[in-house]
Amino acid sequence: MVSLARKNLLKDLPRFLVAQAGIMFAVSLVTIQTGILKGFTRSTTLLIDSSAADIWVASENIVNFELTEPFPYVQVQRARDIEGVALAEALTIGSGRWYSDGKLTTLRVFGFDPNGQLFRPGQVSDTAIEALNAPYSALIDRTNMRSFRIDGVGDMARIRQLPVMVVGLTRDSQSLVSSKFVFTSLVNANAYISSGFSSGLTCQLGEGDITCVNSFQRDEDTGNAEVVDPEPLNSDAPVTYVLIKAAPGEELSTLKQRIESSLPGTKAFTKYELLNTTQAYWQNRTGIGFILGLGAIVGVLVGMVVVAQILYTSVSENLREFGTLKAMGASDWDIYSVILEQSLWMAVLGYIPGLLLCWSVGTWTAATQGIVVLITPISAAGVFGITVVMCVGSAIFAIQKVTRVDPGIVFKA
Repeated sequence: MVSLARKNLLKDLPRFLVAQAGIMFAVSLVTIQTGILKGFTRSTTLLIDSSAADIWVASENIVNFELTEPFPYVQVQRARDIEGVALAEALTIGSGRWYSDGKLTTLRVFGFDPNGQLFRPGQVSDTAIEALNAPYSALIDRTNMRSFRIDGVGDMARIRQLPVMVVGLTRDSQSLVSSKFVFTSLVNANAYISSGFSSGLTCQLGEGDITCVNSFQRDEDTGNAEVVDPEPLNSDAPVTYVLIKAAPGEELSTLKQRIESSLPGTKAFTKYELLNTTQAYWQNRTGIGFILGLGAIVGVLVGMVVVAQILYTSVSENLREFGTLKAMGASDWDIYSVILEQSLWMAVLGYIPGLLLCWSVGTWTAATQGIVVLITPISAAGVFGITVVMCVGSAIFAIQKVTRVDPGIVFKA
């Protein structure tokens, strides 16, 4: 029976290749759509996942990681005095406009303490982090260099009317659904977020640093413009999160309640709670998950139609052979097994090249576009299961044809 299944499968090689192409299309579509969904969902929480904070304290009106309200910096200072808190650091998020070569790009500014321990924007060197202590310095993700029109470290641009020097590049930090990310120190971020469209600053690039002059403020004795650095944060400066490191042995659920009662108007999350909240928002409250899922369903339907048509045609052309088997005493199950084996071979031979193609595409998109097609062992196994079900389900249509075969067909002219 094994040789008969293979013989029927390879009897018409062009038709077999067409069938495998259809299965490859279905496998690729399902894998890429689910991979993009997983990669997209993962990208929305990369910065949360890479942090060392045990608890994230946000506004009680938080919707997701980027959609929340700020509160005053004094809340960070108060958090440090709460029992069970080992470390408390601020993270601020704001919007801006990046100007380079006369072109405009929207961005999200993330301000954090370069000397802190709880926030690190993706994969980045310690040297680049330390460089953020310089005024008007920032990090960008490698995948955003083309969008920002940056050739490398040391290039300059402008955020609103303030200058920015790229002092380092990060990796695995950019969300697929957000504006381009820029990472800098808290004081720099506060200056970028709060600056207007006319700051009165004129800035020049020196040897490894930036000198900014305020044209509205001049020294009373000399009449020269005053050199200006970003102002330090005061108690009223807006921040978006307080990142908390719990003291050793501290129960996180208890510490969360203590934080919320000590900091009115806030809500505390563990890292995984904030991860789940953000990912659930993008999967369930937007149409992205539905669209990608619909594409995967279309791929399965196309694959089923192609496989069912090929198997049905193959059975129709070999009815006399199946009739002969029945006349020789073969059971229905023996004949069904031939068709089912054909479908399993089609599933395997279509799945392997389809998955390899998706892996190659995913590697290319991650390296060149920053778009992650996340293919995990679990998702790969799931797609294989879908492929097998698709092909075996298609074989049912062909089995219906064989069920009605009359062994007497062998003796007909």
